[in-house]
Amino acid sequence: MATAYESFNLHTTPERFYIEACDDGANDVLAIDRVSTEMTLTVRKDIPPSAVTRPICGIMGTIRLVAGMYLIVITKKRKVGDLLGHLVWKAVEFDVISYKKTVLHLTDTQMQDNKTFLSMINSVLNTDGLYFATDYDLTHSLQRLANTSPEFQEMTLLERADQRFVWNGHLLRDFMAQPELHKFAYPVVHGYITMHSCCINGKIFGWNIISRRSCFRAGVRYYVRGIDSEGHAANFVETEQIIQYSGSKASFVQTRGSIPFYWSQRPNLKYKPKPQISKNTNHLDGFQRHCDSQVITYGKQVLLNLINQKGSEKPLELAFAKMVTSLGNGMVKYIAFDFHKECSRMRWHRLQILVDMVAEIQEEFGYFLVDADGSVLVQQDGTFRSNCMDCLDRTNVVQSLLARRSLQSQLQRMGVLHVGQRIEEQADFEKIYKNAWADNANACAKQYAGTGALKTDFTRTGRRTHVGLLMDGWNSMIRYYKNNFSDGFRQDSIDLFLGNYSVDEVDMSTPLHEPKDWKFLTLPIIMVVAFSMCIICLLMAGDTWTETLAYVLFWGTASVVTAGVILFNGRDFVDAPKLVQKEKLD
Repeated sequence: MATAYESFNLHTTPERFYIEACDDGANDVLAIDRVSTEMTLTVRKDIPPSAVTRPICGIMGTIRLVAGMYLIVITKKRKVGDLLGHLVWKAVEFDVISYKKTVLHLTDTQMQDNKTFLSMINSVLNTDGLYFATDYDLTHSLQRLANTSPEFQEMTLLERADQRFVWNGHLLRDFMAQPELHKFAYPVVHGYITMHSCCINGKIFGWNIISRRSCFRAGVRYYVRGIDSEGHAANFVETEQIIQYSGSKASFVQTRGSIPFYWSQRPNLKYKPKPQISKNTNHLDGFQRHCDSQVITYGKQVLLNLINQKGSEKPLELAFAKMVTSLGNGMVKYIAFDFHKECSRMRWHRLQILVDMVAEIQEEFGYFLVDADGSVLVQQDGTFRSNCMDCLDRTNVVQSLLARRSLQSQLQRMGVLHVGQRIEEQADFEKIYKNAWADNANACAKQYAGTGALKTDFTRTGRRTHVGLLMDGWNSMIRYYKNNFSDGFRQDSIDLFLGNYSVDEVDMSTPLHEPKDWKFLTLPIIMVVAFSMCIICLLMAGDTWTETLAYVLFWGTASVVTAGVILFNGRDFVDAPKLVQKEKLD
C-alpha cells in the first residue's frame, strides 16, 4: 500500500503555501498558489527563505467560502494506540487559513456571512472524534481488507478508502483529482476509537473498538431521520471490535442506523415531537436499496428494532415490520424487542431475553479470525443492524452485550480464556470493557444528539442506578435545549463541511439572512411581560384581594394563552437549518 507522509512543515509566503514532507528521505513539497489555487509538486530548494515556517500534523483539505479558498490543516494530534503495528492518531487541533491576504474586498454583509461559515467549519472540527492513520486503512474492517485484490492493496489510502466513512472527502476533492498529491493527505474518520492492552490469565492481548460514522445522510438528531433516496440511513455507524493476540487477530462487526424508510421528527418545542411517516413516498424502494446495500457489504442481516411497541413509536414499529414482510428477502430477518417495556422498573436483567433470542443466529453469523500465519480460519457471514429512535442509548447497550458474547468465543478459541471461564469473572478486564463501551455511547451521542448518552450507568456497572437516572434526566434537558435552539446551526455546519451545501463566491446572497416571522419577535416578549406582571401583582397586592385576584388572573391568562400560541407554532421558534432545502412532510 502506498502510505502517506507523516509529518510536515507549512511554509507561508504572500504568493504561495509550501507544504514540505518531513519524513526521512522525503524531498517532496506541495506548492499551493494562493491566487490561482493551483496545486503542484516541487522540491525544498524552491521554498523562499523569507517564508514563515511552522510544523503541522496533516492536511484536512480545502474549502471555498465567501472570501475565497481556505486551507484546513491539523496542528495537533494525539496518539490513540497501535493497531496491528500501525499508529492511529486523533486530530485534536486545527487551523483554517485563508488563501486571500485580506477580506477588504468584501461588503459588511459578506464579511459577516464569511465569519458565520468559518464558525460552522470550526464547529465540526471541534466536535470530538476525528481519527486518522498514515499507513493503515481505518475505513475498512479487517475482514474487508483480508478479502481484497492485490491491485486494491497497491492503491493509495485516498483511492481505496470506503467513501461512507471519509469525513474530509469533500475537502480532499482537489487532492483526489491529482494522484501525485495523494501522499500529502489521508482520509479522516469520525466516530470513536479506543485501544487497550489487556491481560487475562497472564496473557496480554490488544482489545479495540472502532466506530465509523457514515458521512452519507449525516446530521443531528431531529433534523436527520430515516433514509434518503439512495437508501443511506441517518446516524449510520459501523462498529468493529478487534482483538490482537500472539499474531492472531479477530473482529466482530455490528451496525446501527435510523429506521430505514422515509420518516421525520421535526423539533417543535415539545419535549418529544411526534414522528411523522411520509405519506406519498415509495418507502419500499428506498428500504430495498438500504437492505441490498447492507447485504452486499455485510452478508445476512438481522434488524434489531428496540423502539416502543405502543404510543407515538408504535406506527414506526408496525411500518418497519410490514416493510420487511413486503421485501421478502430471505437474507433479511426482523426482530422487534420493546426495550423500555421489557426493562421497565429497573429490570435490566431482562435484556438477557434478547441475547438468548438471537444466540443461535449469532453463532451462525460467527466472526472474523486470522491465525498467526495469516490464514483466515473463520469469516463473519452476517451482522446485527440495531436501532432505537436515535440509535444511541438503547442501541449501544444491546451492541455491548452482543459484542461481549462474541468476545467470549474469540478469546476462548485464541487460548486466552480457559474452558469454563467467563469474561464477566475477569474483574479488571470487565471494567475496561464496560467503560469503553460507555465511552463509545457518549461519543456517538455527542456527535448526533449534542450530549452524552443515556443509560451508560448500566453499560459501566451492569446495573441501573438512581444516580444514573438523575444524570439521564440532566442530559435529556440539555438535549431538549440543543435540539430546539442550536441544532439548526449544527446541521448547517455538517452540510457545509461535507459539501451538501457549497458557497458560491459569485452569488452575493446566502440563505443565512432568512427573515423571521413577526411571531418570533412579538409573542415571546408578550409572554415575558405578562408573566412578569403576574408575579408583580402577586408580590404587590392591591387594596382588596378581589382586585389582586383579577390582576393575577388577567396577566396569568395572558401568559398561558401566549405560551400556548407559541407551542402551537413551535416550528417557527426553533433553530432550523438554513443552508439546504428542508424536507416537506405530506
